[in-house]
Amino acid sequence: MTGTSGPTDATATTGAAGATATTGEAAATATGRAVGAAIGVLVVDDDFMVARVHRAFVERVEPFRVVGVAGTGEQALAAVGELRPDLVLLDLYLPDVFGLDVIPRLRAAGHDCDVMVISAAREAEAVRGAVRQGVVDYLLKPFEFEDLRVRLERYAVQRGRLLGTVVRSQADVDRVLAGAAPAAPVPALPKGMSVETAELVERTLREADGTLSASECAALTGVSRVSARRYLEYFHTVGGAEVSLRYGVAGRPERRYRFRGAVTGLALPPAARP
Repeated sequence: MTGTSGPTDATATTGAAGATATTGEAAATATGRAVGAAIGVLVVDDDFMVARVHRAFVERVEPFRVVGVAGTGEQALAAVGELRPDLVLLDLYLPDVFGLDVIPRLRAAGHDCDVMVISAAREAEAVRGAVRQGVVDYLLKPFEFEDLRVRLERYAVQRGRLLGTVVRSQADVDRVLAGAAPAAPVPALPKGMSVETAELVERTLREADGTLSASECAALTGVSRVSARRYLEYFHTVGGAEVSLRYGVAGRPERRYRFRGAVTGLALPPAARP
């Protein structure tokens, strides 16, 4: 995993199970929701340095707040009961139990927090088991900040949709189950992303002859390479683009993107452009 580790942890209080929560956060999440619109997150990883990096990553994404860290399955179970997080970032290779075995115990205890798996487990059975357990996402280690950021932002959108859903018809049910955004004049994009730029990047990707790198997309659209990659990664996450890797002589492989389907719903096809 790339990226620098986060700052030294703030003053912490230690629960009976050994999980840590920053002072004040335990009280703020006593009802299962962080202060204001924040989404409380429990980070579960047996490597404290990895957990620190994950914590720093999460804290960079609004409206997420880390309410605690746990290093074992038993600590995670106790921490969920004490801190009431909205989302658990769950490693699978824990020292006491397999991560997926934590989920049914959470449900049996009456906890309805969501679970996102973050693990190096690449076995198909682990992925299938995670799906059967109802995880909201599955992110393979190692990963970069952008990989987690896109998934957290997508989760925030889906969570807000579920919390605000009013079922008046079968269409409302189908929309929620399919994860499709409700009809709106402006498509819902993660915070900090604009429809105009998304439309521009989407159109550029659609019209590309083959695949496109973030640098090439930036040159064609006039946006920065960082912005181009953020939009391209978002499109990949929501199914609008597929990614392939091109290996060079040295360094990291280059990520290349290919258009799969409209994301914003606003990009004009080539024939309709003036």
